[in-house]
Amino acid sequence: MEIYRKFSFEAAHRLPKVPDGHKCARLHGHSFQITIFVDAPVDEAIGWVIDFADIGRAVDPIIDQLDHRYLNEIDGLENPTSEILARWLWQKIKPNLPELDKVEVAETCRNGCIYRGENA
Repeated sequence: MEIYRKFSFEAAHRLPKVPDGHKCARLHGHSFQITIFVDAPVDEAIGWVIDFADIGRAVDPIIDQLDHRYLNEIDGLENPTSEILARWLWQKIKPNLPELDKVEVAETCRNGCIYRGENA
């Protein structure tokens, strides 16, 4: 069964590798929405896949590294596209949340990506 928990943070960034004149090359900010999906069997003794609080304990410290920051200054996010951010989040979260199934990053209400790990 798959469950999810949503997180959000505010951050600024610019995309240094886009073509000259592209609007995303300029400094701008987003209200990022992150959804963390966990896929595992339901523990029949408890009746859930995992405690939502356990997801929070694995993810909140990572979100704290991003909230109200300039993403380009964070190691691994020098070119912070949604795709690179999703992979970066996966790499940070997966060691503490082995049941992680996918990471969804939405930088606006209409644009985002989903990352399922390198082997997906």
